[in-house]
Amino acid sequence: MSRVARLAGRLEDPLLVLSSANVRYLTGLDSSNAALLVEPGRTTLYTDFRYAEAAKAVAGVEVVVTPRDTLGYLAERLAGRRVAFEAAHTSYASYRRLVARGVELLPANGVVEELRAVKEGDEVAAIRRAAAISDTLFESLTSERFTGRTERDLAWWVEQRLRALGAERVAFDVLVVSGEHAARPHGAPRDVPIPAGTLVIVDAGAVVDGYRSDCTRTFATGDLPQALADAYELCRRAQLDALAAIEPGVALRAADAASRQAIEAAGLGEQYGHGAGHGVGLEIHEAPFLRAEAPEELKLQAGHVLTVEPGVYLPGVGGVRVEDLLLVTSSGHERLTTFTKDLLTVA
Repeated sequence: MSRVARLAGRLEDPLLVLSSANVRYLTGLDSSNAALLVEPGRTTLYTDFRYAEAAKAVAGVEVVVTPRDTLGYLAERLAGRRVAFEAAHTSYASYRRLVARGVELLPANGVVEELRAVKEGDEVAAIRRAAAISDTLFESLTSERFTGRTERDLAWWVEQRLRALGAERVAFDVLVVSGEHAARPHGAPRDVPIPAGTLVIVDAGAVVDGYRSDCTRTFATGDLPQALADAYELCRRAQLDALAAIEPGVALRAADAASRQAIEAAGLGEQYGHGAGHGVGLEIHEAPFLRAEAPEELKLQAGHVLTVEPGVYLPGVGGVRVEDLLLVTSSGHERLTTFTKDLLTVA
């Protein structure tokens, strides 16, 4: 059964899909200006002239070529109709334009995302290839000089290396942070030389056939202060604890909790303030999300692809994060990123 057919079988009202990632998932069309109206027995793909030929190659949909203002065209076309819409992906301005033409809009949340969360074979194959590029990247990094090189320069080298290894593009802005700056989980690379005797967090991923990888490793640039050496081992242990909890049927919040036990026992729970992980696919952050606040009924399923990435961030000292990309299987999980988690010292 096609993805569109599976979606249609779940709907009570026609669904207007405006998210570009969801349009691509359902039809294969990669477009910056497309919409999909899914209803029982009929699916209509709306896009402008730039994407018309690609849209016409999509099987099982009726293609309507619109003016550049596709949303304005839809507002006229749907006037007086009752349709569900993607509340999380529709701006207030777009909502108002549709309502102003008499479209009755019913909010829908996560309908397509629920399908996307469980990956199919071709999706897993693409992610697996992207993860293999990540592994090769991190192996290459062990031969690169860190000390005295700026964070921004090393981040640019990482981006170039990912492309040289076969990535279509980077999965997200490469993160390289060192020293005290590494206490910021999502700090931007700076034009500041990386010092000796500290930790350096490198977070990077590749895109292959539209699907992404995500991996983080933390390197040492020489002998470390005891606080950083201890933080690394603590984070590594916490990540292994979390990995041990990943299997079908485990509540998302329980997997998150498993990543926190060792860190909280060491009295550093407040220094690990983000979720334990997130789904990865066409987007770098997608369902499922490993968070303490995840609803109890949300559980891991075979086919989920997600990260596990605890961190310990010590203001004024430094930080560490260890992240792998996993595929949940029927009997447990498979690590898709396999580069060593042993603490490696680089020049």
